[in-house]
Amino acid sequence: MNSQNITISLKRFLLIQQCPPSWRDFDLYLIRDEDVVFYVGQSQLAFTRVWDHLMSGFHGHSIIGRFIWCNWPASMNFTIELLSSRAGQFHAVGNDINASERMLIQSSSPCFNISLNGKPTPLPESYLPPNSPFRKRRSLNMLIHEAERAVKAEDTKLWLETLE
Repeated sequence: MNSQNITISLKRFLLIQQCPPSWRDFDLYLIRDEDVVFYVGQSQLAFTRVWDHLMSGFHGHSIIGRFIWCNWPASMNFTIELLSSRAGQFHAVGNDINASERMLIQSSSPCFNISLNGKPTPLPESYLPPNSPFRKRRSLNMLIHEAERAVKAEDTKLWLETLE
């Protein structure tokens, strides 16, 4: 069991279409920016569930998916965190997936989790709400290509900085 959390930018997440074997034990996920957690969820395979949200967002069936696409390209810098309910941080709740999810929701007060969340964090004004029209309605393939270009530019910048 891989006990490490995975923290990855959305733009990099979009470039991974098959779940790496070492990620299969992750059953909890957070979607956030630097300051605010937008959503916490659980699934037997968190990687696949995040993809489900992204795909369903185009059709309005996932509020967090819709929020991501309404705020593209800024959302490309959101962070996806994958966690395991069997990790040490969840021993206090018996490593139960439901209790672990509840613990994450209560500690981070995500904007879009209503259940188990006494006081959701207000959506920062810098973001459009999920009921906004898409700024650029494109296909998933086009968004993935934008993410690829952004990752390549980011990697090139980091590489150049190491040469200085």
